[in-house]
Amino acid sequence: MHPLACTRIALTALLALASCASIAQAPPVAAAPVVALQVYAAGSLRGALNAVASDYEASTGQRISLTYGPSGLLRERLEKGEPAQLFASADTEHPQRLAQRGGWQAPVVFVRNGLCALTSDKIEATPATLLATLLSPQVRVGSSTPKSDPSGDYTWALFKKADTVQAGAYAKLDAKTLKLAGAADSPKPPDGISAYGWLMDQGRADVFLTYCTNAVAAQKEVPRLRVVQVPPQLQVAAAYGLTLRTDAPASAAAFAQALLAAPAQQVFGRFGFIRP
Repeated sequence: MHPLACTRIALTALLALASCASIAQAPPVAAAPVVALQVYAAGSLRGALNAVASDYEASTGQRISLTYGPSGLLRERLEKGEPAQLFASADTEHPQRLAQRGGWQAPVVFVRNGLCALTSDKIEATPATLLATLLSPQVRVGSSTPKSDPSGDYTWALFKKADTVQAGAYAKLDAKTLKLAGAADSPKPPDGISAYGWLMDQGRADVFLTYCTNAVAAQKEVPRLRVVQVPPQLQVAAAYGLTLRTDAPASAAAFAQALLAAPAQQVFGRFGFIRP
C-alpha cells in the first residue's frame, strides 16, 4: 500500500475518535462564539503553517492559535498540562511519547523534510566535498540540540551515516559540533528573524546543519549564505508527525484533516516540504 494511503487510513481512524469524543461531549446549547484552536508546532513549520492557517481561517472562520518551538520542548510543555489540542512535531518520536502516556492519538506523518548545510560565503563546499568540509579542523560546525530539537537528532543520525563512509567520522563530528539552537537556554534571535541565519550572520559557525527548509529561509534573510545539499549517502529523511488529543473537539479534527488535503500540501510544497 502507498505510504500516503496508509497515512490517510491512520488519520481517518484518528479523526473518527476525535469527532466521536466531540459529539459525546457537545452540550445541547445555542452556538457559542468561535474558540481559537490551540496548535503547538515545530519551529521549522512557521512560514508554511502560518500560510496554511491563514487560508484555513479565511475559508472556515475557525481561528487558529499557533505556538512554535523546538518539538522536544513543546512536548515537555504538553506533558506539564499546557492546553494545545493539536501537536505538529518535526519527528514522530515526541508525539508518540505523548500517545504512550495516554490522552493523545498515535501520530501520523503529514509532511517530510531533509537536511542541508547552510554555510558562510567563505566556505567552498559541494555535496561531494561536504563530509571533508565538516571534518576539517578549521571548520566550525553548528547544529540544533538533540533531544530538545529533532533537527539535532537528525544531524547526529547523519554523523552515524558519515562513519560508514569514513571510519572515525562520527567521533570527530560528535566532539566538534556546537549545539547552538533548539535548547531552552540557546541564544534567541530578534523577533521575526530565524535562528539559523542569525547565528550564521553572527559568525557563530562556518557550517550549520539544519532542515533544508530552514536553510533556504535563512539564505533569503542573509543572501551571502550558501545552501549545500547533503549527498544521498549521508541524507536523513525527517518525517513530521501530527497528533490530536483524544478528547479534541471536532474543529481540531477538521484542521488535522485539512493539513493532509491538497491545498495545504501545495502550500507546504512551496516552502520546500515533501508530501508524506
